[in-house]
Amino acid sequence: MKFTLLRTRPPKKFNYVPRFYDPEKEAREARKAAMGLDNTLSPGSALKARMDARWRRHHVDVEDSKYKRITILFYVLIAVSSVYLIFFTSFIESILKAFGV
Repeated sequence: MKFTLLRTRPPKKFNYVPRFYDPEKEAREARKAAMGLDNTLSPGSALKARMDARWRRHHVDVEDSKYKRITILFYVLIAVSSVYLIFFTSFIESILKAFGV
């Protein structure tokens, strides 16, 4: 027989009720809510779905905008100028001489 000063409680019960999840039905309901059609979603969920759809539409437009092209052009310009400085000028050699290498 085990003797303890403090009593421990028995473990709590885990009440898990399995539910069926259909991702296609969820997507269908979300599309209905985004279009504003009659659906079974709560008003809060419908609002969230509409906001999410609006954000996704805007996000796709921004991703293909001119700013992406300008950013890529900027990085290419930096890479080309770095290659030019390293291979076609004595800039790196003068920096190395300044540090005594």
